[in-house]
Amino acid sequence: MPALLRPAFIAFGVACLMSAASLASSGSALAQAKQQQAPAQQTAPAQPQAPVLKQVALTDKQLDGVLAAQKDMDAITEKLPENTAPDQKVIAQLDDVAKKHGFAGYDEYNNVVDNISLVIGGFDPATKKYVGTDAVIKAQIAQVQADKKMPAKDKKEALDELNEALKTPAPQVENKGNIDLVAKYYDKLVAALGDEEN
Repeated sequence: MPALLRPAFIAFGVACLMSAASLASSGSALAQAKQQQAPAQQTAPAQPQAPVLKQVALTDKQLDGVLAAQKDMDAITEKLPENTAPDQKVIAQLDDVAKKHGFAGYDEYNNVVDNISLVIGGFDPATKKYVGTDAVIKAQIAQVQADKKMPAKDKKEALDELNEALKTPAPQVENKGNIDLVAKYYDKLVAALGDEEN
């Protein structure tokens, strides 16, 4: 992999894994909430709950729809100021694009993209084979540690993010058929969704 692409790809992998890890944290938040219901076990403060990923069995039609919609989605989202929630007008535009490409609306489109990201996070980018998120994170940690050209500050930041992702495991892929389907579209999905994740 060219040296110029390596940091960007690592960032993409970290983003996918962090996204998947944040989805996993909702499960621990739920368990923590159950523990807090018992008065004797109120030892940890409540954490904000992340949205729970609704895992679905992906279809070729959905993946084709995501790939076809991505250019239009990017055209809308690139205009948004950073760290700002979209207003109703933008949400309506995103909803229209999703419907144009075969989804019930933007929520369904977004859920499909989240399911794709969950699976992609477990692919080894070198072999393009599914190995699971832990193996990918460990390989990325080794790659960052071995990189002699990466600035120390960037290396520390990347290692901190990767180690944090390793501590919060991503949810298991419930629909194993999604792995084969994402593998079939892997290159196209990384090219289409990669810029969004960076």
